[in-house]
Amino acid sequence: MSVVMHPGYFLNLLNFAVLAQRDIIWEVSGNYQKQSFRNRCHIANDRGFHTLSIPIKHNGKSKGRNTYADVLIDNKYAWQRQHWRTLQTAYRTSPFFEFYEDEIAVLYNQEYKTLLDFNLKTIEIACDCLQIEMPSAKTAIFHKTLGEKETEGRTLIDAKKTAPVAFTPYVQVFDDRNGFIENLSILDLLFNEGTNALSYLQEIPLDFLDA
Repeated sequence: MSVVMHPGYFLNLLNFAVLAQRDIIWEVSGNYQKQSFRNRCHIANDRGFHTLSIPIKHNGKSKGRNTYADVLIDNKYAWQRQHWRTLQTAYRTSPFFEFYEDEIAVLYNQEYKTLLDFNLKTIEIACDCLQIEMPSAKTAIFHKTLGEKETEGRTLIDAKKTAPVAFTPYVQVFDDRNGFIENLSILDLLFNEGTNALSYLQEIPLDFLDA
């Protein structure tokens, strides 16, 4: 059974747990929806929970009905520089920041036109850091109801939904003042756990997918 999922901006741990444990088909044919991890990711800084958001502009014939592939990044804002500086400030003292820094920094030094292309690149780089293969299968047509050999994972992109699993705490940079903040971007796990990140993802229970 393959899980159908939306690509997102440095996806959170639940999404990456599915990616690490199951076969994936990327849903790239549906409409773009707001309030999702398509253009945002969550990290932890000295003040606690923090959101990095990519500014977008729409490119479609009917307002509000743009496909994911149509969505363009609004590069008139210096969002890449801002995001990278925020990541440096939040994770510079983490155990593995310097280990992954050069590979991840490349993303913030090259301009991307479409949100989908950028998001797929963030996943590719994260997979490389985890030393796992980047899933290549993609949908060609959007189907509201999936096939018999497909599992629904598209709701995992919704930023408003609570993760249906409990996460084992790991050491975070500012956990002495903020406590453990769960299900952040894969970047948080990589910078703090490094080579242990994949094992952590593989231990996250995914029973909810088969319910």
